[in-house]
Amino acid sequence: MKSVLIAAGIGLFVSILLTPVAIRMFSRHGLGQEIRDDGPESHLAKQGTPTMGGTVIVGATVLGYLGAHMVNLGSQGFAFTASGLLVLFLMVGMGTVGFLDDFLKIRRRRSLGLNKTAKLVGQLVVGVTFAVLALRFPRNGLTPASTVVSFVRDIAPLTLGSIGFVILAYLFIAGFSNAVNLTDGLDGLAAGCSAMVFGAYTIMSFWMFTHDCVSKPVEGCYMVRDPLDITLIAAAAMGACLGFLWWNTSPARIFMGDTGSLGLGGLLSGLAIVTRTELLLVVLGGLFVAVTLSVVIQVAFFRATRRRVFRMAPLHHHFELAGWAENTVIVRFWLVTGMAVAFGLGLFYADWLSFVGL
Repeated sequence: MKSVLIAAGIGLFVSILLTPVAIRMFSRHGLGQEIRDDGPESHLAKQGTPTMGGTVIVGATVLGYLGAHMVNLGSQGFAFTASGLLVLFLMVGMGTVGFLDDFLKIRRRRSLGLNKTAKLVGQLVVGVTFAVLALRFPRNGLTPASTVVSFVRDIAPLTLGSIGFVILAYLFIAGFSNAVNLTDGLDGLAAGCSAMVFGAYTIMSFWMFTHDCVSKPVEGCYMVRDPLDITLIAAAAMGACLGFLWWNTSPARIFMGDTGSLGLGGLLSGLAIVTRTELLLVVLGGLFVAVTLSVVIQVAFFRATRRRVFRMAPLHHHFELAGWAENTVIVRFWLVTGMAVAFGLGLFYADWLSFVGL
């Protein structure tokens, strides 16, 4: 438990202390956000706000993870693991794709960075590399990922095979990284929601560690390769998001940009894959799913009928144009995420109770 607190604490303090440094540095070099012309008019005042703050979130998460390991250096059985390193690779890789997108937006002075093809190719390379490697490195009969579709744990009949897993994993990773990216449209919205979901994964993965089938092969135990190392990453990411939120909450002094949103989405999907909770992430991250569906519905309905379902997509802009203040939208969406996380944790615990007969 001490290691988890250290990871979260380092992630929090690194993020909260380095974000103002990033604000000054990015402002000095003119690395400001370009605002889309077709967005809500109230957002035009945010033009020029420093962006690419996601570099701080990614860096603080990595430092939190490394710091927890350094403090426990030499402890028997406490070492870097394949699961932990692969999930960090996914976060950093997706964050790098987002960084290139942000950089091009600033350089071109437009709200468009990488084109869709380049962005998808970048996500494809990172996602497929993660998926292929996650089926390697067996230990105690377990690899970081499983070829079985999972909810709270693997659903035995739904076996995909290696190729099927790689395809599904890529779609899952790309889907959630883009979902967080779409949600990152209001001050502090994506950071606050992500922090709550990372908090849920901190709780769940630590519970898996204390009920691990390798060390405690009892009814209801979890077949997860490296649950404690996963807990450290989730805790560090939660701390990093909270530290960044101190400066990103309305009125934001810095935006995370695609660097942060793609990195956080990649990390969320990676945590779900290595903890065997892929479909549960759809519940925990229900807001991200709803925001993405609003875009899909808007585009599909408009192409079919030339009419719109929402005033504007993604969903948060619809409520802004309906007259809700930006802070009202943010807080209510946080509340929705809190309820989704509570419901997801309830499903997780109920599953365990079903095994122990309580």
